Amino acid sequence: MKPHSLLIGLLVAGCTAVGPDYQRPDVALETRFSGGNAEAIGAVAQQRWWLDYNDATLSRLVTRGLAQNLDVMAATEAIREAQANLRKTGVNSALDGSLSGSATVAGSDVSDSTSSTESGELGASMVIDLFGGIRREREAASASLTAARADAETVRLAWLAELLAAYADARYYQQVLALTRDTISSRQETVDITRTQLDAGAATEYEVAEAQALLSTARASLPQYAALFDANVYAIATLLNEPADPIMALMQKGAPQLSAPGAAATGVPADLLRNRPDVRSAEADLAAAVALVGVAEAALYPSLSLSGSVGRSEGNDSWSFGPQVSLPVFNRGQLRASRDAEISGAKQAEIAWRGAVASAVQDVQVAQSNLSRYRQRAALLATAASDYSRALTLAQQNYRSGAITLLDLLETDRNAASAKITAAAASNDAAQAWATLKIATGAGAAATGQTGG
Repeated sequence: MKPHSLLIGLLVAGCTAVGPDYQRPDVALETRFSGGNAEAIGAVAQQRWWLDYNDATLSRLVTRGLAQNLDVMAATEAIREAQANLRKTGVNSALDGSLSGSATVAGSDVSDSTSSTESGELGASMVIDLFGGIRREREAASASLTAARADAETVRLAWLAELLAAYADARYYQQVLALTRDTISSRQETVDITRTQLDAGAATEYEVAEAQALLSTARASLPQYAALFDANVYAIATLLNEPADPIMALMQKGAPQLSAPGAAATGVPADLLRNRPDVRSAEADLAAAVALVGVAEAALYPSLSLSGSVGRSEGNDSWSFGPQVSLPVFNRGQLRASRDAEISGAKQAEIAWRGAVASAVQDVQVAQSNLSRYRQRAALLATAASDYSRALTLAQQNYRSGAITLLDLLETDRNAASAKITAAAASNDAAQAWATLKIATGAGAAATGQTGG
């Protein structure tokens, strides 16, 4: 076969990219979540759901943190890296060349004369993408960029979860500190009454000591709760990449404990394919892996490149131009192995994507169940705390009148104090479960915290 006939044949053959074209695999999804309805929620990535807590301080912290958190900043740099890698593909990958020049001066010890030589050459080459290997490389790089953007959104959601948890816990421990101070005040009153009764001969020193011990126990718990409050404030400062002292001063002003907002729509499982950034990242990884199969497949076929050069040396001009064909012959076994490895990698990526979808569905269903159960528990424990508060008031009145013993009062006091703290903890669990459900659906993944975002 003549050389030009071979070139024409290669050009005709190279009209399409070899290897599989990416298509999202079919995945079996239910029409609704267990316990949910069949109403889709659409795109929720821009949803600023934390505003529903109606806590101005929390909203300001989220706004600042989304702009300056180190994890989010690192993820943004990963996007820039992926963008640069994408720019290296396509035409930039197919073209190569350089301009070189030299100037040489020569002489010797036996002669005063010198000679100079100057030369320059411009060379360039271009790979003809006959079988789509370069196109597949660009597809893989583009998919990697998509994955990097989705990973940044995953980082943003993880950061939101950490900040919300730290803020909610800080407000919870503030509430516990306030409840404990109320308990201290109540127990101090009990000690005073018991001392008065001791002076009147109606109580014993043992009863005074027991009342005093219960008071001391409540006082001793204050440093522990204060330390837990401080730890969560320091966590907030780290998450915001800001000094701790100004945030501590802000948080010490106090605010009500977070409570779970209204209903949180879950949508349908199919919504997760679009809204969950970790699912989209896994799909982008799958698309990149499929494209790399095409790259490895194209390496099995002949490659064609055009190269040329223009040069000048000693006043003489020269040039050259022509095609070059490369046929893989002795390394075909290695190239086939590389292609088979990429095929296996694509299959693994598909399995990982299916696993991400299944985990996302599970996350939503668990979060939905937890929110429902935690809300019920919080309501019941709030009622129990109210009942114990009423019982404590009656016990104090009856103790003053001598209708019950100090032991009865102290037992009621312990139960009332425990019930209040338990109710506060249940309310905190419900408030955080609401955020967990929002995050599980992918809400807020692309939000910036800015008004109108």
